[in-house]
Amino acid sequence: MKRISPTLRVGALGLLLLACLLVTTPARIAGWLLPPGQLVMQGFSGTLWQGKASRVLVLTPAGYVHLGALDWRLDPWSLLLLAPRIKLESKWGNQAIATSLVLRGGADLDLYDLDATVPADLLQQFMPVSLAGMFALQLNPLKLREGLPVEGAGRLVWQAASWSSPTGPVALGSYAVDISQAAGEPMRGEVITLEGEVAASGSVQLDGRVYGVDITVRGEGGLDERLQQALALLAQP
Repeated sequence: MKRISPTLRVGALGLLLLACLLVTTPARIAGWLLPPGQLVMQGFSGTLWQGKASRVLVLTPAGYVHLGALDWRLDPWSLLLLAPRIKLESKWGNQAIATSLVLRGGADLDLYDLDATVPADLLQQFMPVSLAGMFALQLNPLKLREGLPVEGAGRLVWQAASWSSPTGPVALGSYAVDISQAAGEPMRGEVITLEGEVAASGSVQLDGRVYGVDITVRGEGGLDERLQQALALLAQP
């Protein structure tokens, strides 16, 4: 029987010790690896490979957005391909997000099986409009390059939609946008009405940083006057 050389034994033992060290690396190390200011994580538990943060905030152009508690699972083998694959689940109140993402470097990443539910009033952080209801988003996949979508498919649903006018809420309905984007093509969405007295239909398109909107809005017996005035600020009737 061929004997194993002492050098090979030492090397194997070193790899085993390194693997044990990596598996037991505490989750708080993730805070040291994040870009400073872009992501704020507190209350770590678990390990770097399967951990949790009790409070997470992500920086957007409109300021920090709360994600709440975050659980993650990092595939260690993906590090060998220099494309870390991470499964994420976050929960904050009635807001929930779950996805599997692959980090490609910089602002390039791929998201798979994205399932998100967020309150519509979250949009107030990005634009001066007061909306109510819930947004439900399912995408598989969504690929971003330099922060812009280059491929994707899925659906966005706005459930129990309403608009808060200065004189009170205006009920709208429930709507969906079926999203599709082939590689090298603009992202397109078809707008449909699921239910409600205010019907919307048409299409939206995003090509890089250029977008187009062609939507027709109708109401049974005419649109609410407050809604007509608001829409007149955005587009021609």
